[in-house]
Amino acid sequence: MAARLALVYHDEMLAHRPPGLEPEIRDYHARKLRALLGPLVAESPWKHPERPERLSALVEYLRGVTDERIAWIEPERADAETILRAHTPVHLRRLEALRGRSRMLSIDTTAVSPGSVDAATRAAGAAVEAVNAVCDGRAETAFALVRPPGHHAFAATYRGFCLVNNVAVAARHARAVHGMDRVLIVDWDIHHGDGTESIFAADPSVLFFDVHRSAPFYPGSGPLEFIGRGRGKGTTLNVPLPAGAGDRAVLAAFDEILLPAAQTFRPELILVSAGFDGTREHLACRFSPAVYAHLTRRLQDLAETHAQGRLAMVLEGGYHINPMRQALEQCIHVLLDPDADLPSIKPTRTGLPAVRRARDHFARTVPGLAR
Repeated sequence: MAARLALVYHDEMLAHRPPGLEPEIRDYHARKLRALLGPLVAESPWKHPERPERLSALVEYLRGVTDERIAWIEPERADAETILRAHTPVHLRRLEALRGRSRMLSIDTTAVSPGSVDAATRAAGAAVEAVNAVCDGRAETAFALVRPPGHHAFAATYRGFCLVNNVAVAARHARAVHGMDRVLIVDWDIHHGDGTESIFAADPSVLFFDVHRSAPFYPGSGPLEFIGRGRGKGTTLNVPLPAGAGDRAVLAAFDEILLPAAQTFRPELILVSAGFDGTREHLACRFSPAVYAHLTRRLQDLAETHAQGRLAMVLEGGYHINPMRQALEQCIHVLLDPDADLPSIKPTRTGLPAVRRARDHFARTVPGLAR
């Protein structure tokens, strides 16, 4: 009998301990960051926000949920063949060269510690195993609890705390191994999934929908005008939101843009880049933890309608532990009880005009979205 929910996790992902600006870190990017930040880091070293506790706290919470409908799965590391479906050989060789090292890799503070490469391949393996669980019928839905996150990693480079693009690897695995002809990727992390967009921009078999804080907020990409390229034109949908956008805006983006697009695309699998960094503590938008229950319910309904219920979520960002845990709790509650009553959301209208502009733009530029 299939589990209601598979939780995919391995302790090795806690071995990723990226350095901050500790005195012993003296590589080029660390020196440049010290020069840029000056007195801000003179008194005490800057600690990296992508720390093990942001995952271990979530796992601790979930281990305490006593529910026989949950199955815990330990994933293998993704092998080279699996990773190379979404990344270049050069990128894989660069990662291998970083194994066992501790250094800052870029000015955006992407960094590695001795255990980071193994943690990253384990995270990609967890995303793959979440897909396997829902495609093999072992679970109705799955959530891969991973770090480092992945959606900023491009095919040929690391970026934005991300070393391997976990969702991209999982989507390509679903296509190659499970024969999924059409995969929908929904990225609700508040930072634009620039790496995922780049990997699938010309791929008509993947519909990429991303709702995020608009530029210049990091990474400064994701304009609504970009709808893909080549054969993939029309399969990238970006919905940039202004500062302070709230629950009604993100729900309108789902209802007025994602749902009609999915009706046309008819995905056979839905993957979610599930970042929980839209809450006010993250200083970008003002989503309530409760809204993640509503977003999850909508994706469940889409999966039931088009994808035989196949829904797999993969953790992305979120750096304030308490609101992350509250948002995850809302998400998990709906995954376990699809018919449960949904919590109240905040009524603010901030961000709604931006969503309506995006809706009207896509109605003019994307076939099948005209209203």
